[in-house]
Amino acid sequence: MTAFQGQELVIENLAAGYGKIQVLWDVSVRVGPGEFVAMIGANGAGKTTTLRAVSGVVKATGGRIRLGGHDITRATPSQIVGLGLGHVPEGRELFGLMTVRENLELGAAMRPEARAKQAQTLEHVYSLFPRLAERAGQLAGTLSGGEQQMVAVGRALMGRPSVLVVDEPSLGLSPLMTQTVFGALKAVHAEGVSVLLVEQNVGLSLKLAQRAYVLENGEVVKEGTGAALLADPGVREAYLAL
Repeated sequence: MTAFQGQELVIENLAAGYGKIQVLWDVSVRVGPGEFVAMIGANGAGKTTTLRAVSGVVKATGGRIRLGGHDITRATPSQIVGLGLGHVPEGRELFGLMTVRENLELGAAMRPEARAKQAQTLEHVYSLFPRLAERAGQLAGTLSGGEQQMVAVGRALMGRPSVLVVDEPSLGLSPLMTQTVFGALKAVHAEGVSVLLVEQNVGLSLKLAQRAYVLENGEVVKEGTGAALLADPGVREAYLAL
């Protein structure tokens, strides 16, 4: 499905926030080409802000962000999408009065490569989420929460990203729907796309991730392989209630 192999995403000493409120202080995260990396932490730790800074929605006040060979620290969201980033935002942010298919097609609008292969990519998205093919003509706002999350993931994939950042994909979903969405993310990663995942289901995230970072109060406090952090006593006590 992808137009090229996953690119590297490097976040170096990132500082960012909202107005006078600083949220991130010195965040450094690396996602290697084709790597699956998770970022975990409590609510308010800065995970969503990190992803928003990567996609240009929140402007960095310090540090640097690189996507492949490009410095995207000061780039606009449309420029960053054009370079190969896909973002699945927390809360889905669909156009409720547009159909499923129309929402999906918007995901291809910002990249010439994606527009040229829109029909092919749409079929691939439908293969990952057959229910979306069944609901193609239905208004997105009338879908269930799980179906809306499928559309949000599918819309990002329509841009044929080399790096996919995903924010809380299981939020509000049933266990069965969570497995469906995570199965799609696993399949996309297997195709070579680099993935940076923020997810409340820490156990599932660390089982999927090759490496992971722990954020606390806007700073990285721990990093390691997914398996190592899953076995870490501090992580288990803080995030897995074990």
